[in-house]
Amino acid sequence: MHVFWHRRDLRIPDNRGLALAANDDEVLPVFIVETDLLKQIGKRQRAFFMAGVRELKERYRALGSDLLVRAGAPEAVLADVVSAYDAERVYYNHHYRPARRNRERRVDEAVPTKAVTDQVLVDPERLSPAYPNHGRFYDDWQDEHKLTPFDVPDADALVGISDEQTAPSLTTDIDLPAAGYRAARERYDEFLTVGIETYNDTRDDMRAAVERPVGAVSRLSPYIAAGMIGIREVWADASERKAAVSGSAAKNVQKFRYELSWREQNYHLLYYNPNLLTRNYKSFPNEIAWENDGEQFEAWKRGETGYPLVDAGMRQLNQEGYIHNRPRQNVASFLTKHLLTDWRKGARYFAKQLVDHDAANNYGNWQWIASTGTDSVDVRIFDPVSQMAKYDDGAKYVREYVPELRGVDAQQVVEWPNLSDAGRRRLAPDYHHPIVDRNSAYERAQRVFETALGKR
Repeated sequence: MHVFWHRRDLRIPDNRGLALAANDDEVLPVFIVETDLLKQIGKRQRAFFMAGVRELKERYRALGSDLLVRAGAPEAVLADVVSAYDAERVYYNHHYRPARRNRERRVDEAVPTKAVTDQVLVDPERLSPAYPNHGRFYDDWQDEHKLTPFDVPDADALVGISDEQTAPSLTTDIDLPAAGYRAARERYDEFLTVGIETYNDTRDDMRAAVERPVGAVSRLSPYIAAGMIGIREVWADASERKAAVSGSAAKNVQKFRYELSWREQNYHLLYYNPNLLTRNYKSFPNEIAWENDGEQFEAWKRGETGYPLVDAGMRQLNQEGYIHNRPRQNVASFLTKHLLTDWRKGARYFAKQLVDHDAANNYGNWQWIASTGTDSVDVRIFDPVSQMAKYDDGAKYVREYVPELRGVDAQQVVEWPNLSDAGRRRLAPDYHHPIVDRNSAYERAQRVFETALGKR
């Protein structure tokens, strides 16, 4: 028999390592609560993740097996399990965060193992180590073969055991989405029915994001981040839909497939750059002159900057543990450019608050926005006023999360940072004035980054 070590792959369907182990012999599934590594993510995601482990345990029980849940150092726990059950080998799926890769090496030294690529569609080793931008990465990535989803192992391939120990139930300050594969599959089915064929048309429409949050976008990110649905399954269903439609529907579906390649590139970056979470990816001839103003950072975290789109995004993050991608980009740009706060501070706050936190995506995207990553534009600065005018001109999204502005005309909400102090006090006395001047902050950011790049 073999042992399968579940990690960030809390599912039975389309689980490559599990399927390969079951194809060779009987399999005993194990999950190890690694308290030290779980502390690297926020309490919200920990609670969601542990709920996923409990749901996974129920799925195994329904198949006549069980999930052994243990706590401790994986190399010691797995050695004990292998000895106790006379197992031949431990199978697992590769992880990419440096601390987890180090743990894999210790397990490899303790017991016989077999590890496979599961979290991404294309193994990073099949691609060049570095690309100057996403376009060049995508050209190579799209030419690589993608595996089809793996079947659920037959029930008789799973060891028939029963074990009472399960994952702890953790409390959190927000309502969490339902955890587990079934919840992920239901959400994806809903998106396939009502959203994927209009995805490119609605993905940045903030009115649609409020009125039909699953449909305008998929809202699959918490499940993909926790491995509650397989990336091959997501890709296969989207590809099948693309082949079945034509015209604008096909273009919309293709946009969804293309967006998955950004996730792939972030994993590629982390694989070849283990310090992606702590160091600038791009080399600068001069230091970036971060301001790192503590009061401004706290105002940003609370959603009290006086920039409505930024504040709405941060309040959604704080209230839901999720933030739509368009404001997600804007809040990150505002922090790193308008406030000149080091991207690492923002990325760490996101890691604390997000239910869908994924180290590769979070830190890779923060670096892209901060102009320290792979962006082909040297200094990209999102203007939160023009961004709101383009994507939320009716203030639907902003008013959803910033109630102080619900009685204010939409155009005045858009122009809020440009209004006079007296005008703002008259319109919404309880809402905040801008903490930085729009134009001077923009110019300062341009100057600081051009200096860091040696252009001044």
